[in-house]
Amino acid sequence: MARLLNMTPSRGIALALGTVPFLATAAVYAFASAERLLVNARDNLLPSLEAMFAGLIRVGFEPDPISGHVIFLADTLASLERLGIGVGIAAFFGLWLGIAIGLIPLVRATLSPFVAVLSIIPPITLLPILFIAFGLGDLSKIILIVVGIAPFIARDIASRTQEIPHEMLIKAQTLYGSTWLIVLDIVLPQILPRLLDSIRLSLGPAWLFLLSGEAIAAQSGLGYRIFLVRRYMAMDVIIPYVVWIGLLAFTFDLALRWGARRLTPWTRTGST
Repeated sequence: MARLLNMTPSRGIALALGTVPFLATAAVYAFASAERLLVNARDNLLPSLEAMFAGLIRVGFEPDPISGHVIFLADTLASLERLGIGVGIAAFFGLWLGIAIGLIPLVRATLSPFVAVLSIIPPITLLPILFIAFGLGDLSKIILIVVGIAPFIARDIASRTQEIPHEMLIKAQTLYGSTWLIVLDIVLPQILPRLLDSIRLSLGPAWLFLLSGEAIAAQSGLGYRIFLVRRYMAMDVIIPYVVWIGLLAFTFDLALRWGARRLTPWTRTGST
């Protein structure tokens, strides 16, 4: 008798099973919305699918009468620009700081405690300081993302760097390899897959920091729009925005998984 532990679904069945929770959630929402609208046809808490589609058409395809821009597109581009710059800077500093901490004992003794403390400070508490120091523009939101995820990436990279067999480093040194050559030829090829995984796992917090910053002070962005229309209980706009953010995050996750497989063919990551 086959144990449940050993039953692995085929690719098609796995895809079908993966859609079940989404379909179930949509069905539960549709039922709850229909029940509330039967009691009160003007209820805004759980708008019908038709109302959400109309709201999406309004913000996604009709130009704003004041700015002339399509609001949905403008908000998406503004948020993605801040997110991309913030995550890119955090990945760059996290990579090199993590390698330095993991590879060089003097750097590890100097910076490891500082990075450890920095990584456990809730970045949201730094928002007032960042707004005062860097203003209410994009810079403060980008720095919030960097401060929020760079220490995590650095610690993860440092831990992986320390797992590289010491014998491999000794052999490289006996072949007159300098520290810089060892980093380029030995460390980086083994660290790159882990960097992509670290970025993927830090995207959730990065979105949280971005939306928090946009909600408090911004003139555009997905988080700004959600917290702007909430005062009007415009759930027909809020819910599509939330779903869109989820789709973007899922797409980035898939892209990073694909990148880890294609850009590092010499290894296979066991990412989750």
